[in-house]
Amino acid sequence: MKKLKWRLFLLFAIMALVLSGCGEPFISTLTPAGTVADEQFSLMMLSTAIMVIVVAVVTIIFIYVLLKFRRKKVGEKIPVQVEGNHKLEIIWTVIPILLLVVLAVPVVASTFHLADVDPMEKALADEKNKGKDPLVVNVRASLYWWEFEYPGYGVITSQDLVLPTDEKVYFNVKASDVKHSFWIPSVGGKTDTNTDNENKFWLKIDSKRAEEAGNIFYGKCAELCGPSHALMDFKVKAVSRDEFNSWIDKMKNVKAEAIAQTESAKKGEQIFQDKGCIGCHAVTPADNRPEQARTAPNLGNFADRERVAGILEHNEENIKNWLRDPERYKPGNKMTGTYDKLTEEEINALTDYLESLSVEK
Repeated sequence: MKKLKWRLFLLFAIMALVLSGCGEPFISTLTPAGTVADEQFSLMMLSTAIMVIVVAVVTIIFIYVLLKFRRKKVGEKIPVQVEGNHKLEIIWTVIPILLLVVLAVPVVASTFHLADVDPMEKALADEKNKGKDPLVVNVRASLYWWEFEYPGYGVITSQDLVLPTDEKVYFNVKASDVKHSFWIPSVGGKTDTNTDNENKFWLKIDSKRAEEAGNIFYGKCAELCGPSHALMDFKVKAVSRDEFNSWIDKMKNVKAEAIAQTESAKKGEQIFQDKGCIGCHAVTPADNRPEQARTAPNLGNFADRERVAGILEHNEENIKNWLRDPERYKPGNKMTGTYDKLTEEEINALTDYLESLSVEK
């Protein structure tokens, strides 16, 4: 029985070791791709180094004492006990204080550095600027999707966050229902999104490292928010400033009435209207509705997005599967039960319409 327990223990230990190496680099804090991530990575390495040194020293002392003062024979006298040694007491009090200071000084300095959003405040206060230079993005988290607003340009999109590289981008983040947390592991982590206040911070993506990562980073909700918390993902597209400006121009010039071209897409557009989808989803990036009325993702550039519903590979089959049964893929989502069941013909037409909502194609 004991052998069986030890075998199971070793099996689970090996599995834990193997699984600890699983994962993708683009969702790891150990592959930093920007200024903020670099600074946070350095702090992690500093704290880890301090912990390793402490553990190593304590382990060496423990082994030395264990061997030096072990009882060698029965009846051997107990060594002289050291009590009230002021030198030792001072040493083991001062050393931890020094270690805490070594860790606290850079942590506090980084906290103030990363929380400096004065340039954003000035940009938003300027009526002509309104968040263009430096770039400001308003992030709103909802169950279970993300909205990204570029107030300086009057553009709103969802699920895919497009950012220029090699420059600071400032963020206002908040939640519309429950508490969430905005986190892009490789670029910078994490900031809570609250319902009663905005949190503010900045990020900067390095263009060379973005290129190495394929210019796509993964973002996640890092605060337990409901049954589909683990599925509340978004994608970050890192592009040059020229590419970003081009994308903004395309988003601003979308004309809803000119999107559907084929007969099937036009039929899907009519279904989109008749079924009430338009009541929740906007189909143009210039969404003038107040925040409270934006109850579902903006679909203005749906066909250009990396994923369907933030989690499924973007293809026609997954779009149709989502339309058939969204609850299967994201339990507890607000789309479930808010629209009539669709026929296969309607699903096909809606899919064609959604695939026509593009600014890149």
